[in-house]
Amino acid sequence: MAKKTYDLLFKLLLIGDSGVGKTCVLFRFSDDAFTPTFISTIGIDFKIKTVELRGKKIKLQIWDTAGQERFHTITTSYYRGAMGIMLVYDITNEKSFENIVKWLRNIDEHANEDVEKMILGNKCDMDDKRAVSKERGEAIAREHGIRFMETSAKANINIEQAFNELAEAILVKTSGRDLTEAPDRVQVDKRVERGVNRCC
Repeated sequence: MAKKTYDLLFKLLLIGDSGVGKTCVLFRFSDDAFTPTFISTIGIDFKIKTVELRGKKIKLQIWDTAGQERFHTITTSYYRGAMGIMLVYDITNEKSFENIVKWLRNIDEHANEDVEKMILGNKCDMDDKRAVSKERGEAIAREHGIRFMETSAKANINIEQAFNELAEAILVKTSGRDLTEAPDRVQVDKRVERGVNRCC
């Protein structure tokens, strides 16, 4: 059997309106790349990156969801089992910020109760087009007791810090539980059970 190259597996989810830069944030973190061309995510996509925190190798499985309404039935099933969720809005788009409340409701409905959350105000390099002040971002995060950061996938601002901070928060929360025992296998089993229940 192949030796496991990591100690823990964390499943993270990126959610938010279409066009706020979720895919760009993910690509900047996973491949240190940025593409200015907007290609809408169809359904769901994911990347894997291993980071080292507190002497542990943590494999981050990061799921990038489609923001459009028509994909919501697909993407909500990915909330289950997510250990960390990043809610992304675009600082130049007021509507995407207002919708953060709606995304938070989705988390309450579909995600585990103890999921770690973080709000990202993306595209902070476009200060001249800013429609949402940093203070408003901080205020909504405070109100819901969530971490907050402004990021720019294009200028590579706070991207790595955001993922590391979220992973660190999950690590702190889960260090009491024993997650080292084949975390990926447990998740697969759970999914199989759900499938069985559904067909009977």
